Amino acid sequence: MSAAVAPGRPKQGTAPAGGSAVREAKSVGARVFRQDVQSMHAYAIQDSAGMVKLDAMENPHRLPSVLQAELGQRLGALALNRYPAGRVNDLRHALARYAAMPEGFDIMLGNGSDELISLLALACAVPPSAANEFRTASVLAPVPGFVMYAMSAQLQGLAFHGVPLTEDFELDEAAMLAAIAQHKPSITYLAYPNNPSANLWDDAVIEKIILAVGAQGGLVVMDEAYQPFSSKSYIDRLPRHRHVLLMRTLSKFGLAGVRLGYMMGPQTLIAELDKVRPPYNISVLNCECALFALEHQAVFAAQALDVRAQRAYLLDALASLPGVRAYPSDANMILLRVADAQKTFEDMRTRKVLVKNVSKMHPLLANCLRLTVGTADENRRMLAALHESL
Repeated sequence: MSAAVAPGRPKQGTAPAGGSAVREAKSVGARVFRQDVQSMHAYAIQDSAGMVKLDAMENPHRLPSVLQAELGQRLGALALNRYPAGRVNDLRHALARYAAMPEGFDIMLGNGSDELISLLALACAVPPSAANEFRTASVLAPVPGFVMYAMSAQLQGLAFHGVPLTEDFELDEAAMLAAIAQHKPSITYLAYPNNPSANLWDDAVIEKIILAVGAQGGLVVMDEAYQPFSSKSYIDRLPRHRHVLLMRTLSKFGLAGVRLGYMMGPQTLIAELDKVRPPYNISVLNCECALFALEHQAVFAAQALDVRAQRAYLLDALASLPGVRAYPSDANMILLRVADAQKTFEDMRTRKVLVKNVSKMHPLLANCLRLTVGTADENRRMLAALHESL
């Protein structure tokens, strides 16, 4: 953000805001930037100052004060004047042990899962043109789902094919298999559990989809962002297939501010994807924070257990509210449907409780809100605000 400037005195070397400078900047942008980028909207982050923040699926618990002090000393001793070096490999090995990564697999780190999703799209062949003869690449995923699957495809010039879920947010097996046969996607994403519906899909249907994608020569990415709160993981089934990657993040583990994601897969696939990874993409601060957290994983496991208990409490409480339908959850969020999502969202925000209004993301989400599971106190305040807002 720019430094403050005294009123009436523009910063040296810049034109005053407005007027011809603004018009010229718009003109340059219209000429230079891709048309599809100009038509897009940036990822929106809600102002949460002074709010009970339950809109972004964060772990509501902070580090205990003793660990805060210990981590601060450790970070302060780092050589910030040097590029990240071998410590990143220490983190890769620590994550592989933590996740019980199968033999013959490798692990790749990203600046959050978002970067890994972007790198996957970047590594895929672009649609054929006069300049190249590569196979047409596309991305396929059930919708509604994580918005970055579609956004990363669009930014890399790939087609995105969204296959609607059923009305109960289950996989539409016939529609998924038909779309795979028609589009032959390079990448198919399956979130396990899904965002924003928070549910785990049927394992037998998932297996059919994985086999169908493999028969077409594509990759399947199992996105386990919410694994700390889930009753199941795909990790034990990962060795069955050589075209399946498993992606996780430490954001839901409790390090959303650190921005660190990781992806596991057969060594040959990870080696190819690693070629498009920017050098030094994981900072020494991110790396050391993640290593520290893994050394104290029992603390974070206890936090996840508390979130699960609070999720059960919320589901019971929501079931008793008239006019509210809460859907099953295996994540640290709950999707619910109300009579008027926009009004309920605004009324809750007036009462200083911030949730996510997802009602306009997809027709299946009409009048839906997404609630992050918070602390016991945050959840009580959220329920009171929701009850008063209905």
